[in-house]
Amino acid sequence: MPGHGGHRGPAGGTITGVTHSPDGPDLPSPPDPGRPGVPAAGGQPDVTAERLARIEALLAPARGELAGAGHRLVPAWRRATRGEPRWAATTAVIAVMAIQWVLPARLAVQPRPLMPAVEAALLICLIILNPHRIERGSRTYRMLSLVLTLTIGGANAYSAVRLVSALVQGTDGDSARGLLLNGGAIWLTNTVIFALLYWELDRGGPAARAHGEHEVPDFLFVQMQSPELAPPQWEPAFFDYFYLSFTNSTAFSPTDVMPVKRLAKGLMLVQSAVSLITVVLVVARAVNILN
Repeated sequence: MPGHGGHRGPAGGTITGVTHSPDGPDLPSPPDPGRPGVPAAGGQPDVTAERLARIEALLAPARGELAGAGHRLVPAWRRATRGEPRWAATTAVIAVMAIQWVLPARLAVQPRPLMPAVEAALLICLIILNPHRIERGSRTYRMLSLVLTLTIGGANAYSAVRLVSALVQGTDGDSARGLLLNGGAIWLTNTVIFALLYWELDRGGPAARAHGEHEVPDFLFVQMQSPELAPPQWEPAFFDYFYLSFTNSTAFSPTDVMPVKRLAKGLMLVQSAVSLITVVLVVARAVNILN
């Protein structure tokens, strides 16, 4: 049937590219410059669109992988998040104050109520500034927090020195049970104090960590090295630093958490030394009494 477009071939298919003319022989259809792979107006095949389409198809999976990788490279501990609940650190401080209260008078700072009262006042100020979550960072809050930690550390250092001096001079330790209890209390307090120090110093403290102010950590946790092993919202909390302090006090060396900065390495060194001296002297004296 006369018309434009194409005509049907022997097998019934349409032969494209041919225009049937009623007054003459069939003529080729005019090229479509907008379709890839056909001659353009200048007579050259326009393959630019086809090549671009192929490149887009090849790059599409790579773009998806890069976007996913970029998302994975920003874990919770490196971006701004909600502040850490303060109940864990507050509970640890209260436990240390209770231990200081039950220590024998010869090992405690005198007058006995002085240190617990000072520590309680500092703790109340910190709770007022950040009652539920540690989100509001300020110079005043950071100063009070460090002063509280150092106050507890100073009181425990005094007790440790008194205990070690008495053991070396042989003036303390008539009862193995009492010696182990006092030595264990001082050792546990020392563990909590260094946990607070690590917690306060790592990347500027809990408030700075919540705002993502520092990217380089002071301590490298396993979840930072292998983020696929941790939930997407994981970030270090007080218990993680207490675990670090406890393992350093028992193994006298880093275990699965590595110190990165020199200050962190120095603190872990001091903690290991204090823990080793306390444990060795107390255990040795207790064994001597039992024998």
